[in-house]
Amino acid sequence: MQSAEHRQRSCEFTWTSSTGQKRSFPYLCYQPNEPTDGSKLPLLLFLHGAGERGNDLTLVQKHGPPKMIAAGETFPMVVASPQCPLDQWWAMQEDVNGLAQLVWYLQQELPVDPQRTYLTGMSMGGYGTFALAAAYPEIFAAIIPVCGGGDCQRAEKLKSVPTWAFHGRDDDVVPLVRSEEIIEAIQQNGGDARLTIYDNVQHDSWTATYANREIYDWLLSHTTR
Repeated sequence: MQSAEHRQRSCEFTWTSSTGQKRSFPYLCYQPNEPTDGSKLPLLLFLHGAGERGNDLTLVQKHGPPKMIAAGETFPMVVASPQCPLDQWWAMQEDVNGLAQLVWYLQQELPVDPQRTYLTGMSMGGYGTFALAAAYPEIFAAIIPVCGGGDCQRAEKLKSVPTWAFHGRDDDVVPLVRSEEIIEAIQQNGGDARLTIYDNVQHDSWTATYANREIYDWLLSHTTR
């Protein structure tokens, strides 16, 4: 088995914002061995929480799939984990646009299947997951927002994106109602959305979620229409 450093590369993505400015995200990229039958790999975009913002990519390995990969676990998909600048949020429109461009770049540059592109994020990244999928629903085959929330006025945009959200019942940072209201709004618009609630859990609903291999099987069971 390769070392974590070799399996999760440090990369940089630069794009031009709507105001004409050059902007960039550093990101970690994990790429498993390519299938021997010539088929392409799924792609998972992971959005970290507010505490991991900055310009030190080791922070991105504190939680979720990047942490698991750094510990030596393998995934059957490419995993890209960008880092948000310190003074920004994933749900900001410019960052949403940049994340979409990062996905398009990875779809072109790596042997990934555009019909099997997935999105997940925790806390601030959970909000970013809802915002990015609502802005670009055609990109993602399925999403998993963890302890986040979304704009219920945009729930109609999410009706075509299968959604499985997770939240701790006793979350004292992002109240459970933030997930409940957006999932209900997606359902009312005819979408495929569900919410798993952890009893006796506060904000850290991500550890149990990302350790559950069922979520990755669920993601992989979906392709874009």
